[in-house]
Amino acid sequence: MAKIENYNFNGKKAIVRVDFNVPLDENGNITDDTRIRGALPTLKKILADGGALILMSHMGKPKGKVNEKLSLAQIRDAVAKALGTDVKFAPDCAKAQEAAAELKPGEVLLLENLRFYPEEEGKPVGIDKNDPAYEDAKKAMKESQKEFAKTLASYADVYVNDAFGTAHRRHASTAVIADYFDKQDKMLGYLMEKEVKAVDNILKDIQRPFTAIMGGSKVSTKIGIIENLMDKVDNLILCGGMTFTFAKANGGEIGNSIVENDKLDLARHIIDLAKEKGVNLVLATDCVAADDFSNDANTQVVPVGKIPEGWEGLDAGPDSIIAFREAILPAKTILWNGPAGVFEFDNFAKGSKAIADAIVEATDNGAFSLVGGGDSVACVNKFGLADSVSYVSTGGGALLEAIEGKTLPGVAAVAE
Repeated sequence: MAKIENYNFNGKKAIVRVDFNVPLDENGNITDDTRIRGALPTLKKILADGGALILMSHMGKPKGKVNEKLSLAQIRDAVAKALGTDVKFAPDCAKAQEAAAELKPGEVLLLENLRFYPEEEGKPVGIDKNDPAYEDAKKAMKESQKEFAKTLASYADVYVNDAFGTAHRRHASTAVIADYFDKQDKMLGYLMEKEVKAVDNILKDIQRPFTAIMGGSKVSTKIGIIENLMDKVDNLILCGGMTFTFAKANGGEIGNSIVENDKLDLARHIIDLAKEKGVNLVLATDCVAADDFSNDANTQVVPVGKIPEGWEGLDAGPDSIIAFREAILPAKTILWNGPAGVFEFDNFAKGSKAIADAIVEATDNGAFSLVGGGDSVACVNKFGLADSVSYVSTGGGALLEAIEGKTLPGVAAVAE
């Protein structure tokens, strides 16, 4: 696999898959430009070498249809400001041959949202999976996807994938396109290299003790990673909304708290698995319960299995916070994915803030800390601690699948 550091882009046109799926407010203004800033080292390297830059990304989920609210035209000025140079715009990503051909060294072209075309994701549109014709439609779409990828590839001499957030998808721009470039002309960008290295630090170069913190509302969405981590971690903290599925599985009363009633057996299985593997499983023992899902609700601290009817747990309680800190502070490797409560409400952010503070303290003492997943990243950003941990991953689903041990198509396609 070619290395971006050693590649000379002088006189080359490089098409770069970036993840510019940035959050926008109601007026189309970017509210968090982390992903744009993350791509700058790769983009500036290409321009500094004397290359021309073609940027492609998705935004949102337009489901194969043009949606002006998800147009990348809205971020053109922000990208230009970040790069310090003018950015041209191609209003149709599949019909940008002329704009790409006219691009000169040092110039930048931003393509319109790739997902305005269903071929990007490669899924049949307008046909149910149970329809007998679905399989034929799926095969036809795969062929169309190849043509779409071939068109994108025709714009450039070299392909760079710097979009870790979509590396777990075999989409036209993240994997299929790589088939149309020679091995020496396709590579990972700097951001992707850093992401892959961060995952390797977690999985292949573990310094012990290793503590993983899994938060969020559902056990079901995290089961793969929880099971995979059981063979790797010393301490596993399970917090957030999934707390109450475990509490109910243990016979507790959880009031109106969020729960997956069909996953109670799964919760008990995880508890048994931790015992079998010798993993210190840390579950919340108390919580901050509220009488309404609101920042201004009345609150009380109660055991997680004794929540009154009409009340719901929205944050970790003080005893739980102490237990979390005790499992985090001695750690030398730390993975955090998912908050401990409804951190978006300031009055229910204490548990998540305590986890973040403990991770920062452990990092200061020499631990390698990886924070990943949208909510966890939003947490450390909200608390102003993103620069105080070892690495903040830009990928949610991609990070989780990598840690599950799955091959990421966006990485594998470049390595082939």
